[in-house]
Amino acid sequence: MTIARLRKALAAPLPGPAAQARMLPPYRSAEFHAPQGSTEFAYREAAVLVLLYPLEGRLFFPLTKRSDALRKHGGQMSLPGGAREKGESLLQAALRETEEEIGVVAADIEPLGALSNLRVAPSRYEVTPFVGGLAERPSFRSDEREVAELVEVSINELLSPESEYEATRFFEGRLWSVPCFRLCGREVWGATAMMLAELRQVALALGAS
Repeated sequence: MTIARLRKALAAPLPGPAAQARMLPPYRSAEFHAPQGSTEFAYREAAVLVLLYPLEGRLFFPLTKRSDALRKHGGQMSLPGGAREKGESLLQAALRETEEEIGVVAADIEPLGALSNLRVAPSRYEVTPFVGGLAERPSFRSDEREVAELVEVSINELLSPESEYEATRFFEGRLWSVPCFRLCGREVWGATAMMLAELRQVALALGAS
């Protein structure tokens, strides 16, 4: 897979919710399938970025472990991103947050397209995942207030069937079997896994190289 081929694929119809649902925690099923506007609260806008760059002949992207001190989703693996601020587009929000969180200069990133929006009920955000590219591996400078750890994941690892497994989660008084990715030895689940599941399906359709 190349960045050029992925850009073309992102401009075509996307697999959308069908692909996202592969990593859907079962206790979030009702919220995920609820029609737009049917919930009792409004979703705020946010954006994240899958940042692709070449390394040793393969494409990689960074994931961050959120600081335990953060109020929402602390300790979880995530893509860089955050809420849209007044006066900026969703793409600008994704690029700004990427620069703030992991130190990659926004102006250096080539926008390649977007994946499907995803409503994240626990944080009440509707998230747009963008995909961007760099000509070479960047120098990362993580913001320690938000980022506890940064790992670099190869697209090949994401595409491997061995990256998928199920973990156990305790929610509302019972144990649930929850689909996850195992990437760089870290457990990736929830909204981040759902967005990566769609990217995975797009990439698999192209064929890995």
